[in-house]
Amino acid sequence: SFRRLPTEIEGVVLIEPDVHGDERGFFVETFRESELAELGIDVHFVQDNHSRSAARVLRGIHSQRGQAKLVRCPKGRIFDVAVDLRPDSPTYKRWQGYELDDVTHRQLFIPDGFGHGFCVLSDSADVLYRVSSYYDPELESGIAWDDPDVGIDWPVDDPLLSERDRGAPWLSEVADDLPFTY
Repeated sequence: SFRRLPTEIEGVVLIEPDVHGDERGFFVETFRESELAELGIDVHFVQDNHSRSAARVLRGIHSQRGQAKLVRCPKGRIFDVAVDLRPDSPTYKRWQGYELDDVTHRQLFIPDGFGHGFCVLSDSADVLYRVSSYYDPELESGIAWDDPDVGIDWPVDDPLLSERDRGAPWLSEVADDLPFTY
């Protein structure tokens, strides 16, 4: 079974599953559509994505219009961030960050209209994303990971970034065009 843990931004859901472990290892159920619906996540997921990243890698802040995400870290430890990019929202520009790891097996649900990013806190980390729409580059967008108007307090110094993330725009540069692409 799953528990919904408190968050500060409406729509963002931190989920904690029951982990059954002993000297042999563990067993954890990571997805059950009916139980997630009872926690307020009534979303049909259509695609799973898997990334592996080295220590200090920071990915984000990325978004795809029309897409919600359910994120977990089955190997390693990450700091996972959701940023409210809905201009009419009372929590516009606010962010929340949570550690996801291979011990607690917590997951983060990020609704449509949010940006998402994470940084790796362990030697490496695998991240699995269950998403509610198929990837479409025409609907993809993002903002700078270090945007001062958002002010994410990342727990890594000198992160390793992709070229795309190094060149992402400030929110103030694209706010009038939300949803936006780069």
